[in-house]
Amino acid sequence: MIKNYLTTSFRNLRRNWNFTLINITGLTLSLACCLLIFFTVRYELSFDSHHKHADRLYRLLNHSLEDGEKGFNAGIQLPALAALRNDYPEIRDQVTCTYGLRETLITVTQGSEKKKFSDPGYNIAFIGPEYFGMFDYKWLKGSPSQALKNPGSVVLTEGQALRYFGKVDPMGKSIRVRNQMDFVVTGVVADPPATTNLPFTTMLSFASLKEFGAFTNWDDWVSTYGGGQVYLMLPEKVSEAQFEQQLLAFNKKYREPKEDKRVKFVLQPVKDIHFATKTGNYASRSISKGMIWAMSLVGVFILITACVNFVNLATAQALRRSREVGVRKVLGSTRGQLLRQYFSETGIITVFSVLLALVSAQLLLPYIANVLNIQTRDVVFFQDPSILLCCIVLTVATTFLAGFYPALVVSGYQPILALKGKMRTAGNGQSNLRKGLIVLQFSISQVILIGTLIAYSQMRYFSTLDLGFEKDEIVTIAIPDQPEGKLEALRDEVRAIPGVKSVAYSAFTPMSRSNWQTGFRYENDAEELDFTVVMRPADTAYFNTYGLKMAAGRMYLPADTIREYVVNEAFAKKLGFKNPEGIIGKRLTIGGGSSKLPVVGVVKNFNTYTLHQEIIPCVMTSMRNNYQTLSVKLDKNAGLEQINRIEKLWTAAFPDYLFKYTFYDQTLDSFYEKEAKFFSLFKILSFIAIFIGCLGLYGVVAFMAESRTKEMGIRKAIGASAMNIFGLFSIDFIKLVVIALVIASPIAWYFMNEWLQDFSYKVSISWWLFPVAGVAAVLIALVTISFQSVKAAMTNPVKALRSE
Repeated sequence: MIKNYLTTSFRNLRRNWNFTLINITGLTLSLACCLLIFFTVRYELSFDSHHKHADRLYRLLNHSLEDGEKGFNAGIQLPALAALRNDYPEIRDQVTCTYGLRETLITVTQGSEKKKFSDPGYNIAFIGPEYFGMFDYKWLKGSPSQALKNPGSVVLTEGQALRYFGKVDPMGKSIRVRNQMDFVVTGVVADPPATTNLPFTTMLSFASLKEFGAFTNWDDWVSTYGGGQVYLMLPEKVSEAQFEQQLLAFNKKYREPKEDKRVKFVLQPVKDIHFATKTGNYASRSISKGMIWAMSLVGVFILITACVNFVNLATAQALRRSREVGVRKVLGSTRGQLLRQYFSETGIITVFSVLLALVSAQLLLPYIANVLNIQTRDVVFFQDPSILLCCIVLTVATTFLAGFYPALVVSGYQPILALKGKMRTAGNGQSNLRKGLIVLQFSISQVILIGTLIAYSQMRYFSTLDLGFEKDEIVTIAIPDQPEGKLEALRDEVRAIPGVKSVAYSAFTPMSRSNWQTGFRYENDAEELDFTVVMRPADTAYFNTYGLKMAAGRMYLPADTIREYVVNEAFAKKLGFKNPEGIIGKRLTIGGGSSKLPVVGVVKNFNTYTLHQEIIPCVMTSMRNNYQTLSVKLDKNAGLEQINRIEKLWTAAFPDYLFKYTFYDQTLDSFYEKEAKFFSLFKILSFIAIFIGCLGLYGVVAFMAESRTKEMGIRKAIGASAMNIFGLFSIDFIKLVVIALVIASPIAWYFMNEWLQDFSYKVSISWWLFPVAGVAAVLIALVTISFQSVKAAMTNPVKALRSE
């Protein structure tokens, strides 16, 4: 019996090869998209879930209540670490601090050879020994409980150890960090998976932090540094909500009264850090959950579109097979047997499509991995149990969705009417269903198309938004800690290079992932105000280099230490000054200091964080000991020649350090790399969804043209033109596309408006995007219809009239 079903199914599929090809193409494309989306979503959702106690691991955050959902800060006041251990004995050995370093020079000496390595930001961090009791690593050498217990010790990942020492056993060997301090290798762990937001490869003992001389203040309960973060593991019977309730008393105990009302400690699950676009992470790559769910929905939509194609074509062809059904029923076939026959046909197409989709997805995986910057590491879909399970689920679901209704319709034909060929007159219900499915199909396509247009508008807005500073033709270079004389001499020499416009030193660039927030006292207030400020220590050349504009007053005078302040407009406004001139001459005491110094200028607002966050109060001043970056503004025509000359000067000044530069505009682009890459993927998915919809529309119009051949012949015989026939085919479908636009518009608006809430700076959803999407859909439909309608219009009427 099964052999008979398969033989008949293959015969029917071969007879209608054109419709079979349309179905296989549509299903293969949609299933391949679903597999790739499933792989991508699984990858993004798996970050830091490999730890044994992942469900109990949390990162501590500061939450500024006045800023609502936008007021979260991952940088934690360093005294909180000891206070948590003291106040909560149950987590004494389950709370740790990670202090990540920015671009760092590592020097390795082997015999007479001295090798230098420049490691990117946050791959190197100071870590307490408790860390390895909370987060899972595979230990190759050393003891997790002892490796980082003593100052001057370091644990390396296997890849980093191979990079530093080659095949030599690294245990007991030393590395020098920033030419400041030596660390002895006391442990080696396996490389962590790519799906982690703790990408440390060189882990230094936290006990060395004070000796190392990193910028720390162990008594300051206000100032924060983004690289200093606290992680803790809750006891098994304590929930997140319960511990956050306990943190209220902890907050009140250690913060100033005003701070206690303004800022609270909250917990963030480690598994959610990857989706924290506002607080960021050490890996500097995050993505909103909204983007993940949007991609999942697109995958479902594309699959539904392909299934709709199948149903439309199958019900259209059902009329052609009515006599076959009648004969089968007269010969004794039951409805169950007919259902199995049609499900076998659908199953054959689906299984064949799934196999093609697996091959296609495997071939496309490297491209998708490159676009989204994800690690695939020898992923083979045919050997991946979860992918294969996904294929089985998709096969069953698609076979049912695409085959159930057509099989039900055909198996329900009355044998007498079927044998007489009178089923054609009973097609109104099926016709309405086909129209409804076409509306559904175009609604899905237009939701995706409108979403793509809005995402494009947002990404373009990002690239054209006035950030309040200049970003082009600026080269940034991380600088070592050196005596003032060397930095001054280097600046003068670089500034003398033809093609160099200006040179500046600073702690941070205007917009940076690394930030220093602190409290302050205003005028004669005994207590700090109820909001913190972001600090931007820089020399006076910084203003000219980055094109910062003054709103009032002047820049502070050149100095090595803090003597005067410049604040931004947001700072003045926060203190109630409607006119920035009003704050000139007011005095501030920053970060628990004792010096009360004047505000001499107000700079126009500029963005200090990524565009996921709004502009906050900022204070600028000279602070030579905190300068970490050299910024060089070049002429538009300057290029590699100037950079090479800068490198020579740099190497002469700092022979023990590596020269490494970046263009600032590229640094800013990297802040939104994930969004940009996902947008690229959405454009591809949008095209595929529309293409699959066109395939289905083409098939339906092809069947209509074939079934109305005689009608077209009569119309041509009585004088109908090709344009008349084209209009006859087109008008109904245009109506359906317009209906689809009406349905799709509010759905697209809702989802995209939710997505935009993740950005502090966002476009308003313009009304004209919806008719543009509608016009595009109409044009696409007309082009698709034209292939078959023109063919029908050009058919010889004599042949058409003889067709039946």
